[in-house]
Amino acid sequence: MKRKICLVLTSRGNYGKTKSIIQAANKHDDIELQVIIGGSLVLEKYGKILDSEYADSFQVDAKIHFLVEGETPLTMAKSAGLAVSDFATAFGNMNPDLVVVIADRFECLPVAMAATYMNIPVAHIEGGEISGSIDESIRHAITKLSYLHFPCSEEARDRIIRMGENAERVHLVGSTSFDVLANIQLDDLSPFDHLQEEKGVGKYVRAEKGKYLIVIQHPVTTEYEHNRDYIQETVDAIDRLEIPTFWLWPNMDAGSDGISKGIRQYREARSPGHVHFFKSLPIELFGPLLKNAGCIVGNSSSGIREAAFLGTPAVNIGNRQIGRDRGKNVIDVPNRSHEIVSAVRKQLEHGPFTPDHLYGDGSAGPKIVDIMASSHLQSQKINSY
Repeated sequence: MKRKICLVLTSRGNYGKTKSIIQAANKHDDIELQVIIGGSLVLEKYGKILDSEYADSFQVDAKIHFLVEGETPLTMAKSAGLAVSDFATAFGNMNPDLVVVIADRFECLPVAMAATYMNIPVAHIEGGEISGSIDESIRHAITKLSYLHFPCSEEARDRIIRMGENAERVHLVGSTSFDVLANIQLDDLSPFDHLQEEKGVGKYVRAEKGKYLIVIQHPVTTEYEHNRDYIQETVDAIDRLEIPTFWLWPNMDAGSDGISKGIRQYREARSPGHVHFFKSLPIELFGPLLKNAGCIVGNSSSGIREAAFLGTPAVNIGNRQIGRDRGKNVIDVPNRSHEIVSAVRKQLEHGPFTPDHLYGDGSAGPKIVDIMASSHLQSQKINSY
């Protein structure tokens, strides 16, 4: 019988990171792919990226609404509680042999909890990394609940093993998001000419290679009360720079509402002619945009991972990515507008960096699928050492 692998997708980021896994699993003779979607992927306010023409064709076995409106620490905790119950119900109906979770999003911990209590092994992608918020604790908690591990870097692999995980089940494969980037045309910026007419908000911004910025700033959940002030510093910096800019909306973590409010006020009060705003972009469009940007600004892991892989300069703001391995393409700055401006100008003057394969080379997805198909699985992890 085919092994039933259940993939849980809850955000634009983890969907982009699983595209190569979905493609490889659908071609594998020994795997039956199951897919559950939820979170921001099913909400219009976050762009519903699965409705994009770039979305892969796959069967959705369950759709789960677990988000409580508000984007506060309280609603995030309540959302996590709902997620445990709803994912447990889905797993009971679908009876998977293995559940796959990605990285450190708050809703991934309830997924791993539900599967573990139901004696379903968990495969964890992007474990073993450290950062500067609650994400790190969530990531490590998922690691301890997981049976198979697919870290992206050597240091992350070693950390997972030092946490007590069986080295035979820790497989260094690299970042799955690079798989898409390694197989698409990265020099074509023409889609952005017509895309701005169809999607997003703001005036037309010319995407001229090396002469525009990308901004992605997510909330820092452990500094919830400061997120509104943080985004104001970034807004002031981008306004002062007056460089063509593509700005992507924040994720659904606690503090997102304050960041969104700051962006909306900037957009509505000042009507910046050099900024175009998008809710989200599929990786097939985001990849070329990132590759040809003069600089990516904010606190997204894209500035640490994908930007390094592509050689794009990055200005990383604040503590959200603190402690994470980074390449030479990154300048770290605090949440102060004048330091952001100075760092962006320095990066624009420098230009592209040599691509860095710190997090992989673009061949992770098929490796992960082969390992998941062939690994011996035991429902009781403690008996497997």
